Amino acid sequence: MNIREFNISDQEAVVALWRSVGLVVAWNDPYKDIQRKLKVDPDLFLVGELSGEIVATVMGGYEGHRGWINYLAVSPHHRRSGHGRRLMAAIEERLRQRGCPKINLQVRESNADVIAFYNSLGYGHDHVVSLGKRLESDIPQEI
Repeated sequence: MNIREFNISDQEAVVALWRSVGLVVAWNDPYKDIQRKLKVDPDLFLVGELSGEIVATVMGGYEGHRGWINYLAVSPHHRRSGHGRRLMAAIEERLRQRGCPKINLQVRESNADVIAFYNSLGYGHDHVVSLGKRLESDIPQEI
């Protein structure tokens, strides 16, 4: 798998991958999320490619205190091939080079397989409560 930075020409394939693995939810417009990411550290948005096909993605972020991982996805047909591990190693290295001391990520409690995957990479439960507040709605307003 070739790991490289996201290009705008990847957008449809990336959104299709995210939909196929259940990462797209009604309150997050994936196209808006991509546009937002391209404005801030676009070099931390990586894709994994096999024979010209996008089979994996990861978005990283760092604001000077903590790193964040979002949109880690591996095509169902390419799972258990080490692609997720390779993408995580690549994004962790980019964050480490920026001086990032710790990475946070969020996983739905019900997603035991993904939690087990992250545990196998050394991530552990921080025993914190995740809170959020929307500052902008991605849900189209009904007229």
